[in-house]
Amino acid sequence: MDFDVVRRNLAGVIPITLTPFTEAGEIDEPAFERVIRRLVDGGITALTVNGNTSEFYTLSPAEGRRGVELTTRTVDPDVVVIVGVGLDVHTAIDTSHHAAELGAAAVMVHQPVHPYVSNEGWVEYHRVIAQDIPELAVIPYVRNAAIRARDFMSLADQCPNVLGVKYAVADVTRFATVSREVGERLVWIDGLAELVAPSYFAVGAVGFTSGLANVAPQFSLGMHAALRRGDYTGAMRLWDLIREFEDMRLVRSGADNVSVIKEALHQLGVCGPGVRAPSTQLSGDDRRRVTHILTTWGIDS
Repeated sequence: MDFDVVRRNLAGVIPITLTPFTEAGEIDEPAFERVIRRLVDGGITALTVNGNTSEFYTLSPAEGRRGVELTTRTVDPDVVVIVGVGLDVHTAIDTSHHAAELGAAAVMVHQPVHPYVSNEGWVEYHRVIAQDIPELAVIPYVRNAAIRARDFMSLADQCPNVLGVKYAVADVTRFATVSREVGERLVWIDGLAELVAPSYFAVGAVGFTSGLANVAPQFSLGMHAALRRGDYTGAMRLWDLIREFEDMRLVRSGADNVSVIKEALHQLGVCGPGVRAPSTQLSGDDRRRVTHILTTWGIDS
């Protein structure tokens, strides 16, 4: 896919897809495809498979590849498929080549899983991956506040296929500093989803990732449209509407992040509620809260 097309679609809502499981703990392939179709039919034009909301770190390599296969065969041809890759460099490269073979347009490189990360090493890690897959757009996923504007610029200088950044540092001042120094050379994606989107859009973001979109893509797309036209009042009306749902996902340092979404989709008949350890399913009280929220939203399918 042409990089200009990818850039345009990164400036939008980018759901992170779920990985539904059967009661036996295997990937529920029909449910997986229902999740993808729900997003595409809801107006989504770019999505990420094998992200954190996909329970990336609980998936075997074979399961991760199968998720990409199911996604690319289910989406419409013009949907930008982004594949989460990571772990060691060789695994990330192998996964990226598999994604390219299946028609994916981009990879999102997960935050390096290593206790000791230097700025130069961060750049080198992404450079090695990006230069081995020049046909794919590359999007670093950044949760490390120590990564500076000059690190992003160094990486972009060496790798023209690094098109954007999923920035997930919960510090709007830090984000503003980095995004304004680097500028529009990279597509800035708010990696902290809808509740942070208004503040991040005010200082440079043009897209945001979303778990909520798996349940209610119309709310995510509506917020993005409002922010794009500078209608912060309209965006905050949607912010108020989704706040309880998103707050449920944030408690206990995000322990129920995926569980809340899966419970909602379970109640809507899309997939089962099962998650893999170290996550757990919701309690009865929280399940009832999800029911109340869906009723308030008027969503029953």
